[in-house]
Amino acid sequence: MHIVVCVKQTPAATNIPIDLATGKLKTEGLMYALNPFDEYAVEEALRLKERVPGSTISVLSMGPDRSEEAIRSALALGCDAGFLLVDPSFEHSDLVATAYILSLGVKKLPKADLVLCGKQTNDGESGSVGGALGAWLDWPASAFVKKVAEIDAQKAKVERTMEDGIDTIELPLPAVISVVKEINEPRLPSLKGKMAAKKAVITKWSGADLGAEAALVGAGSGTVQVKTAPPPARPGGVKIEGATPTEKAAHLVEKLKELKFV
Repeated sequence: MHIVVCVKQTPAATNIPIDLATGKLKTEGLMYALNPFDEYAVEEALRLKERVPGSTISVLSMGPDRSEEAIRSALALGCDAGFLLVDPSFEHSDLVATAYILSLGVKKLPKADLVLCGKQTNDGESGSVGGALGAWLDWPASAFVKKVAEIDAQKAKVERTMEDGIDTIELPLPAVISVVKEINEPRLPSLKGKMAAKKAVITKWSGADLGAEAALVGAGSGTVQVKTAPPPARPGGVKIEGATPTEKAAHLVEKLKELKFV
């Protein structure tokens, strides 16, 4: 079985400053790392490799050259090969364009049986790339997967979290699944794994290598980020005055009536 796991390098910081003059994130000097949600997809790929003898794992990412480090983080854990889709024309791609580029990467790889994604990234947080990737590949896809109950060469039975409980569904392979944090506990890399990942050769493919249509990537994206702004400061609360608890309660009721809450 050939498993492809899609990963992204994202800012390691949780509080990224915003340039109020331009409305853009200040990314200078930021530290980057493997997207935390992708760690669970990588771990699940490794567990499936252990369950299905003869399986291999390819790590696929779209991003600038520095995204190699995110791929190497996955290789250090036991994945077999890394592929980076990098091209200036890919910059500013929205989620649909990103999924399109990833789909071209999946198609260029040796025949894939299963693609794994984290449920979302900690920067864009759309949670939609996995589903869009399935659409571009014309493969069945499932999001919010918490367990891969069964898998063989033809199908996978998975459990996915829903608002009203758990769904158990069967997907014919090849398929795309996006996993949630509850699916496993990511392992730590070994020293041997880190050394091997450091020496690994990452294959890079450009837009021309993939045969990407310029109108569908980067500036051709259907959505454009116009401005980013921090949330407005919360206004101060209202203090309910009163000499006694009874008096305060009466004033509280008056205030709630004034605001038409009661």
